[in-house]
Order: sequence, then structure tokens, then C-alpha cells
Amino acid sequence: MTDGEFDVLILGAGSGGYACALRAAQLGLSVGLVEKGNLGGTCLHIGCIPTKALLHAAEIADQTRESAQFGVTATLDGIDMVGVNSYKDKVVARLFKGLTGLIQGRGITVIEGEGRMTGLRQLTVGDTTYAGRHLVLASGSYSRSLPGLDIDGERVLTSEHALRLDRVPSSVVVLGGGVIGCEFASVWASFGAEVTIVEALPRLLPVEDEASSKALERAFRKRRIQIRTGTPFQSVKVADEGVAVTVEGGDVIEAELLLVAVGRGPTSDGLGYDEQGVAMERGFVLADERCRTNLENVYAVGDIVPGLQLAHRGFQQGIFVAEDIAGLEPSPIDEAGIPRVTYSHPEVASVGLDEAAARAAYSDDAVETVTYDLGGNGKSQILMTQGFVKLVRRKDGPVIGVHLVGDRVGELIGEAQLIYNWEAYAEDVAPLVHAHPTQTEALGEAHLALAGKPLHAHA
Repeated sequence: MTDGEFDVLILGAGSGGYACALRAAQLGLSVGLVEKGNLGGTCLHIGCIPTKALLHAAEIADQTRESAQFGVTATLDGIDMVGVNSYKDKVVARLFKGLTGLIQGRGITVIEGEGRMTGLRQLTVGDTTYAGRHLVLASGSYSRSLPGLDIDGERVLTSEHALRLDRVPSSVVVLGGGVIGCEFASVWASFGAEVTIVEALPRLLPVEDEASSKALERAFRKRRIQIRTGTPFQSVKVADEGVAVTVEGGDVIEAELLLVAVGRGPTSDGLGYDEQGVAMERGFVLADERCRTNLENVYAVGDIVPGLQLAHRGFQQGIFVAEDIAGLEPSPIDEAGIPRVTYSHPEVASVGLDEAAARAAYSDDAVETVTYDLGGNGKSQILMTQGFVKLVRRKDGPVIGVHLVGDRVGELIGEAQLIYNWEAYAEDVAPLVHAHPTQTEALGEAHLALAGKPLHAHA
């Protein structure tokens, strides 16, 4: 049985899929949106939103514990995970309700069920086949594990299990020092757990600038988070009372729980992509700079496409595809211009190239950097946070990378993104007036220094 043809047929209602649906409908196209779970996908329900709610609760816990230094008398009596989870779930529910209303209001046809590609620009859901003049693959990602490492959801967890915990564990080994691992490590440390991060690579957040990684490691150690970088995982033994994690070299780390945070893989198995001839590599769908696959009028967006697995990347790709289909000829997305934020305590944020990548691309002599310490920033002193703004530029050229470390610096990445994407020179940014006292001043100060006229920094 077939059921008509849409202008745009989308498999997956996560960040990329629903953004594409909303924009396509706004442009007057008929849209079919296939989703087996809840609208909003991983980000809204088991990713970005709930984890950041936990991180905000963790920030409140830290502020309460440290309130005396601000002259406020308060005591932290404990963490009520029932209450924390209730707060988290209410945030998700409000956003889900809003998204559902938006999709209904745009006249988008939501097709509930597990979709599978069964022909060129065709999806089958149950006994019904739907067709589209254009097909958008947006099936998202899943939590990876390692060979021989079984996830039981009780002692060995993924981030999805961790979000549903009804207690604060006494101790946790976090396997993986990327964004997910660092964020959960930060939450649990704030909640009072003993945390050990095990990372096979030489440093935490390996996709960030090395200076940012080192700053985060120093801050984490100050918070008594144990860090074992350059330490591959070997095995885990699970018992009723906890886990015993063996790492390379034979050391055994005992804890109540093991969180497996070794990245996310593309959800593509069993969806018919291979059978229909979609070009793929290691489970990822290959797409060009215009998000087009090798098949005519078949696009791919979000986590199934190689590159940064970020919700806002998916949003922008979805919008781009809708506008491309509508004939608006949008400009391709610059992957380096996509901002990146790790919402730990302290936060790490960046956009553009890190120093190593810049030197590899332009040679050592063609690259210049400057670092402005947040110690010179009034608002950072008020917040009692430490960190820096690091700028990377081509000599006598535009800024090609902005890297930040410190509490709440993720809120600065919007201006940094404009600086990078508009190819601004330090001399362009230096005269801009930043409100005082704000952390945005730190960006201005860094550009003043890079332009050769530092104000609250040494020349």
C-alpha cells in the first residue's frame, strides 16, 4: 500500500530532521516526518537538554557548598535525585510540548513508527509505503560500546542509563574523556561522588586546543577528579557491589558504576540504506558539502554524516537542505565555523581552528596566537572562575580560531562565531564596545592584545 507523495520525506525527527521539516513547511513544501520515538530525538530527550539540566543542578550544588566565600550562609544537606530528575523531566516536557505544537502548526504530517528505505526516495512504515520527491535521511546516533564490553544498565551504563539514575553513586569510573564523559564526570563530582576518568588518548577533549585540554585537566584535578589519560581500557568485572575496571598496565580501579562514554555511532543498520545503494563508510552516510548523497534527491543530515555530532550542526544542515530543495541556493556550511561547547565546570568552548591545526594548514611562521587570562576580567573575578580566551590568527590576517575556558564561557561563543565566520581581523574587533562588567569584555581584551594595544593585559 502506498500513501501519496510528499515534496520532502524525512526519516528521523531529531535535531536535523525536525529542523528540515519546519523550514520546508515554512517554505510551502509538503512534508512527511517519520519517527519511531518522540519528536526531538536524542538531543531533547536523552542528550543535550537533560544533561545540561543536570549540569545546572550541579552548579547549584557547588554554589551552595561554596556560598560562604560570597558571604552567604547556606548548607548543602544532600542531593535529592528524585527532585533533580523531576526538574530535568519538566524542562524536557515543556520543550517537547512546544516542539509538538510547532510541528502541528506548520501542517507537517507526522508518521509514527519505524521507517525503512525500501526504494529510491521511498520509506516503508509498517504496511504502508510513503514517497517523496526528495528524501532526507536523519536517523541519528546511538551510544557506542567497546568489543567485549557488555552494557547491563545496572553497573555498566551508557549516558541514557545515567540520566535515569535515582541516586548519586558513591564512585564512578568514566570510560572516555570526550564531551559526554567530561560532562557526567563534572556532574557527579559536584554531587559528591568519587570520579575517575579513563581515556586512551593523551588528553581530555582531544578535539579541542591542547591549552584548553590542559586547563580542564588542571581544574578537574583541583576538584579531586582522578584523570588517567593515555590509559586504554582492558576489561571490567561486574559484581553485586560494583565494578572492577582493569586498564593497560594491569591497574584495577574499583567503583560502584562504570559509565561507557566512548562516543556515538551512526544509526543506520537495518534501515535499508545499503540495499538501496546509498554510499556509506563505517556505518556513516557519505554526503557532499550540500548534504547530498550519491543518490539523486536523497540528502543526509545530522549524526549519520561524518563530522561533529552536535545538535546545532544538525539544525543548520536541516535548514540548509530545506532551502536547497526550495531552490534558495544557500551557501554550504563551514564545518570549522560550527561552535563547540563542553558544559562542564569549568566550561570549554571553541570555534574555528585550534593552534595545531592552524600551524599544520598555514605553517608555523604564518600563525600568531594570544592568550588573555580571565584573571584580568572583572565579571570572572566576581564569579570566581579561572580560565582564558585564546585567539589564533593568520599573521596580518583574520582570526581563524577562538578558544575559551571558564565558567559560563559557552555564552560567549556567539560573538566568537561571528568573529570567525565573518573573517574579522583583530583590528576590526578591538574598537567594539563591550559592556562592563561582563565576560564578553574578555573577548574584546584578547582582540585588543592581538591588535597590539592591550588594556588590562601585559604587552
